Order: sequence, then structure tokens, then C-alpha cells
Amino acid sequence: MTTQASTPDFTAIKTKQQATWSSGDFGHIGVRLQIVGESLSEAADVHAGETVLDVAAGNGNASLAAARRFAKVTSTDYVPALLEQGKLRAEAERLEMTLQVADAEALPFPDASFDVVLSSFGVMFAPNQELAAAELLRVVKPGGRIALACWTPEGFLGDLFRTVGSFLPPPAGLRSPMLWGSEPWLREMFSGAADIKTERKIYAFRYLSSQHFVDFFRRYYGPIHKAFGALDSAKQEAFNQAVVALLDKANVSKRGGLVVAAEYLEIVITR
Repeated sequence: MTTQASTPDFTAIKTKQQATWSSGDFGHIGVRLQIVGESLSEAADVHAGETVLDVAAGNGNASLAAARRFAKVTSTDYVPALLEQGKLRAEAERLEMTLQVADAEALPFPDASFDVVLSSFGVMFAPNQELAAAELLRVVKPGGRIALACWTPEGFLGDLFRTVGSFLPPPAGLRSPMLWGSEPWLREMFSGAADIKTERKIYAFRYLSSQHFVDFFRRYYGPIHKAFGALDSAKQEAFNQAVVALLDKANVSKRGGLVVAAEYLEIVITR
């Protein structure tokens, strides 16, 4: 007897994801990841005057980094409120960029439209991974670069999402977004690329304590915010304790407070 793998309902999953990322207020998390956007723009060697697309841009870290380099930036996301935050940040810094609501799996741009395509912890969460990867390749020019920052399966975010999954299992058949931080998966998805370079890097989460991290993410980070909201009070407490235990174990601070070294993969793909 054979068992066929279930096919995820990507439309339903995406609708749920949009609600998740619209909940809380990711901007409070996003602004603290700005250093990743700067590093990504350097890795992509963004030049002044180049056309740059930021996919699943959130509140605009990679978009702003490219705009600081005088690139012609289009910042996209499927959550309008996050794009509005990116707009406010750009205005505050007197940076020019275009903002457009767009789905990473159906980018509303012609083939070969951009010199550079960026995504910082964004496109990795698209439910249809093959389609999202194909869209990145489609809209970048031949010889252009796709630069991604993606959490690794082995790193802290991989552990965090496995902890979330132990309380709220993901939809059947849906693959982990952490696969985007795996070199073998990237080489499979972008097998037609001219070149793929990867570098493992560290982003340090810095909070007052493990409980401060949990409280902050519970309030502002959509996946954690929604996870708490879906659990009863007893399971909420168990979930809280599980995440605090994970953070305590990962804490590398030598001077008090919380410092968690979260590994991510910085990727540059040449079409």
C-alpha cells in the first residue's frame, strides 16, 4: 500500500500568512535587523543607478540600504501596512524609492526588469517555494544578481520554528521556510543560475532577558503573536516556558542580558 503526500492548499496558506504578518507590528522587529540589509546590499555589490527590486521587503531594510547607495529601488510586499512603514522610514531619511504591493509568487513585472533582486528574511516564507524561486530568476536581467538573507535550519530561528511547530504543527505537506538557508536546496531551486555564492553569517538578537524577548515577540512578531493567540492559557504558559528555555540555552552573553547568535545564510545568485 502506498501513501501519496498531501498537496498543500497554497492559496489558503497564503491568506493565513498575510493575516499572520499583518498581526502584531513587525516593524518593531524589522528595524532591529537593518544591519542585515546593509550587508546584503554590499554582498550584491549594488551600484548607484542600478534598478533594484526588494521582494517581501517588510518595512524596508534592504530597500533602504539599496536606496542609500543611489540605486533605483522598488520595494514590494503583500502586507500594505509594512510598506507604509518603509515609506515613512524613507521619507525620514530623505531617500527615494517606489513602493508597490506585490506577491512574491506572482511579481507584477516583465521578465528581466531589474539589475538586482534582494530579499532579507522575506521570500523564504513564500509557501510555494519553487514558484517564488522561479519568479526571482524571471525578473532579474541576464548577468544580474539575486541576493538573499535566509535563516538556516541549524540556527536559532530553525530551533524557534521547530518549537512553535511542536505546539502548532504547520499545514500538512508544507515545507519549512528554513530550507532557503540550505545550500543543497538553493542549488536545486536555482540550478539554472550561472553562479551561486553563500556565506554563513550571524545576527545577534539583543534583549534584556529571555522573557523580554518572548514578551516582545509575542506582542510584535506575527508568527509568535498568532501562536500565543491560538493556544489556551495552560498551553500558552507551556509555550512561554519552552521558548524561554530555548533562549536561555542559546544565550551567549557574558555581561548580563540576552545575546543570541542567530545564524543566517547570505546568498548571491548570478543569473
